[in-house]
Amino acid sequence: QVQLVESGGGLVQPGGSLRLSCAASGTVFDINVMRWYRQAPGKEREVVAIITSGGNTNYGDSVKGRFTISRDNAKNTVYLQMNSLKPEDTAVYYCNASPRGYSPDSWGQGTQVTVSS
Repeated sequence: QVQLVESGGGLVQPGGSLRLSCAASGTVFDINVMRWYRQAPGKEREVVAIITSGGNTNYGDSVKGRFTISRDNAKNTVYLQMNSLKPEDTAVYYCNASPRGYSPDSWGQGTQVTVSS
C-alpha cells in the first residue's frame, strides 16, 4: 500500500502563493498516476492537477495557468505550486495516488488552503 501525507497548506491573501507537498511512502514503485483534488465548502470534489509516471501533466480549467504540478522522484514527493490565488481556491486539497493494476487508490488526509483578505 501507499501512504500519502500532504503539507504546505495555510492562510494566504488573494494574489499570494503556496506550495503544497505530497510525500509518498510504502509501495511507491507501484504508483502510476498522482493527482491533486480539492473540495470547497458547498461544492463537489474536483480534480486540480494530474501527473503521470512519465511526467505528463494536465490541469483543471479553473487553475490552468496559475498552478503547476511537479515531482521529485528521489524524494517520492509531488508538489503543487499555486500562484495568483483567489478566494474561490479555498478548499481542502487532497493528494491521490493510483496504482498500476487493480488496487484501490490511496488518499492523503488533506490540507486546508484558505485564501482570504
